[in-house]
Amino acid sequence: MDAFSPLDIRFLGLLDYGKALDLQRELLAQRKKGLISDTLLLLEHPPVYTCGISSKTTQPPNLPHPAYLVERGGDWTYHGPGQLVGYPIINLSTRNFKVRDYLRFLEDVIIESLESFGLKAETIRGLTGVWCQNKKVASIGIAVKQGIAYHGFSINVSCDLKAFSAIYPCKLEPATISNLEALMKRSVSVKECARAISEVFARKTEGLLAA
Repeated sequence: MDAFSPLDIRFLGLLDYGKALDLQRELLAQRKKGLISDTLLLLEHPPVYTCGISSKTTQPPNLPHPAYLVERGGDWTYHGPGQLVGYPIINLSTRNFKVRDYLRFLEDVIIESLESFGLKAETIRGLTGVWCQNKKVASIGIAVKQGIAYHGFSINVSCDLKAFSAIYPCKLEPATISNLEALMKRSVSVKECARAISEVFARKTEGLLAA
């Protein structure tokens, strides 16, 4: 597969976290061999908690949903219905990315995507993720193996915010977390958000191929 093939975007609906993790690892192996082009998976998960394996935070007791320790960066977070999760499988070198630049790129994609909802989003110095109205609405945690990035980001669209109260999400107070519906005071669908993300992600990656 030509390393410069167009981005492959896949909408997977609701998918168990373990199955999504297996799929990421399978696509990672294929991308290393050049069998597929860069790929963006967009999906939702049934309720689950995850944490990066490098985190020094102890697993909170009595979590109400399954928990996974995985190879991404970052701390404890929650995934569930009403949250858009994106897993880009990206060859960083072919798109001229260093890891830090790629994290900033993901933040920029989310910020620009939220503009289509009339939301002014921003980053906060020293923190990873995206914030609106002083509330965190998107988290980012990636892994890189042999130059291929995987794992990715999550955007709280209409998810249950009470689920965050069982943890300190990304070492923050649970009340710091919000979703698009709460901020916009209207119904927002994950599909709407997925369309916005896929358009911006595809457009912004198109001009980033290495010479």
